[in-house]
Amino acid sequence: MNSRMWIGLCAVLALGAAGYSGPKNKDDFPKALLNARYVYVEAESGDIQSINVIPEDRRAIVDVEDALRSWNRYYVTMRRADAEVLFVVRKERYGSAKVGGTISHGPVPGTNDPQTTAAGRLGAEVGPNEDMLYVYLVNPDGKKFGPVWHQFLKDGLDRPEMPLFQKFKDQVDAASKAAGAGKGNGSAGTNPQPNNKP
Repeated sequence: MNSRMWIGLCAVLALGAAGYSGPKNKDDFPKALLNARYVYVEAESGDIQSINVIPEDRRAIVDVEDALRSWNRYYVTMRRADAEVLFVVRKERYGSAKVGGTISHGPVPGTNDPQTTAAGRLGAEVGPNEDMLYVYLVNPDGKKFGPVWHQFLKDGLDRPEMPLFQKFKDQVDAASKAAGAGKGNGSAGTNPQPNNKP
């Protein structure tokens, strides 16, 4: 790869990393978020079942799921593969550490002599001291695309206010209202009560 292509690729990646923090006005809001029905919530380090998710992120997943259910605009799915929109949360932290390991007992290969082996694992993570909320679209093949919206805020996912989620909700509601006014229907984008979830 020549240097010009490499510089161009880095520039594109840098612009993509800057992300999309929100619409400049109501008309810029991604229409896919207004038309979507099914959403899934996970932490930056995995879904709620993952052993890599720390308790604070696990709590944030549950809180965002509860807020989505109360809003009644989207249906929260049990599997990411069923979602059209993915919410990714991360609670603030200066640093966290994970320690793990395994111990096994068995014969030395080629003999009957007993052997005990141990293996350890140590992990550390440092990150921003603000809560984060990212919103992605999910392609039909299950891969995330975006983010189409993201924000960082100190205590932004703390209950009961959850200001990060509230910002997202307010922007979607405003964009939905503007889209409905353009069509002469003030209820555009509101989903009916689900009969059964996927």
